[in-house]
Amino acid sequence: MATRPKDYYDALGVSRGVSQEELKKAYRKLVRQYHPDKNPGDKAAEERFKEIQGAYDVLSDPEKRKQYDAFGSTDGRAGGFPGGGANVNFDFGDLSDMFGGIGDIFGRGRTAQQPSGRGADVQVEVNVSFEDALSGLETQIPVEAEATCRECGGSGAQPGTAPIICPECRGRGVTVESQGLFGLSHTCPRCRGAGTVIEKPCPRCQGSGRERRTRRYKVKIPAGVKNGTQIRLKGKGEPGYGGGPSGDLIVITRVADSPLYKRRGSDLEIEVPVTFADAALGTKVEVPTPDGPVSLKVPAGSESGKLLRIKGRGAPKLKGGGKGDVLARLKISVPKKPSKKERELLEQLQKVQKAG
Repeated sequence: MATRPKDYYDALGVSRGVSQEELKKAYRKLVRQYHPDKNPGDKAAEERFKEIQGAYDVLSDPEKRKQYDAFGSTDGRAGGFPGGGANVNFDFGDLSDMFGGIGDIFGRGRTAQQPSGRGADVQVEVNVSFEDALSGLETQIPVEAEATCRECGGSGAQPGTAPIICPECRGRGVTVESQGLFGLSHTCPRCRGAGTVIEKPCPRCQGSGRERRTRRYKVKIPAGVKNGTQIRLKGKGEPGYGGGPSGDLIVITRVADSPLYKRRGSDLEIEVPVTFADAALGTKVEVPTPDGPVSLKVPAGSESGKLLRIKGRGAPKLKGGGKGDVLARLKISVPKKPSKKERELLEQLQKVQKAG
């Protein structure tokens, strides 16, 4: 039997000030690790799984968590620790009928529910060209993950057969031992609390009801995605446990760099070379944009590094609202080997500047 943790927070490996979101993450991680389907026959893992379930049942409920924080003890004894072994079932509703049917107190044990939980999320990456990131696309992606067994349909039983009601607990998932006015219940050793047993396991999944396989999903990549954008497909992850909902498929985009632009959110920056004379006197230049070239006026006296904005010609904004801008960064080019005429003119300019 697993050693009982000090309290519910210890059971989930979190601190008392943990947020509900972090609590849920810790719970899901532990459920995947200790679930009976992944640890067949491991009693320690089974007990640990029950402790995790019991702790999360309390801490995920704000009102129960408030009461536990106020009155629970650090050794986990106050009110008992669900799933930590034997449980004392004391039902005041049954006591009100004690004189009319006292046998019910002992004859009816608590019916165990098969552990259920949400399936795990699955993450995959998809490579997207810079151009496709701006225009959007629809693509097929292969995903390898756990899925419902095709042979048995998830029942875990050999085709043509089905799980049967556990003869040990008669489907209740627990066995009950009477102790005076109390009923002491134990998880059924035959079905491990499921209430059913598989006599002939499926040969494909060995009774787990799950198998790993590759499936292909059609994914719509919206215009404007960036490197690391996440696209969530609800219910396309791994199947849940015990009838729980499936997880999600999370597609992460990896966008290739552009030889022309630097991405700055929804803005695109491009370097535009201009001559010294054009920068000094002013000119017009053609700037390439994703929607085609645009004529841009360079003001007289512009310095190298100056940013000129072309509105609405950048990348689409993911949440709507049009497009970003193209930012033209001027780079003044100086001739490394000026011609004789250029040298004469530059020398004249130099003399004028020194005289002034």
